[in-house]
Amino acid sequence: MRRHVVIGTAGHIDHGKTELLKRITGMNPDRLKEEKERGMTTDLGFVFLGDSVTIIDVPGHERFVHNMLAGAATIDLVILVIAADDGIMPQTIEHFEITKLLGIEKGIIAITKVGLG
Repeated sequence: MRRHVVIGTAGHIDHGKTELLKRITGMNPDRLKEEKERGMTTDLGFVFLGDSVTIIDVPGHERFVHNMLAGAATIDLVILVIAADDGIMPQTIEHFEITKLLGIEKGIIAITKVGLG
């Protein structure tokens, strides 16, 4: 029996977490009309890779950190997203520290917005 894996995103707002997941899966994890209109994730979003991988897109804004924490409890692996045009931001570090506190030991660093600036 194949184990189901849960992957979560982490990183500063506007570093491209949602867009990265759209490119990887072809699905938009933002499900709320307001999120799509504003281009800002406010609640947990879910996309899937086959039957054995769920990816949770978490909000990157500090006002929604409680939503980020709600989704982080089940994560096996994190994708820490850093925009090339901004670099590491305070929320990047906060999200990384939260993943450490939750005991998430495996991760991937994704550098986004490479073609900008």
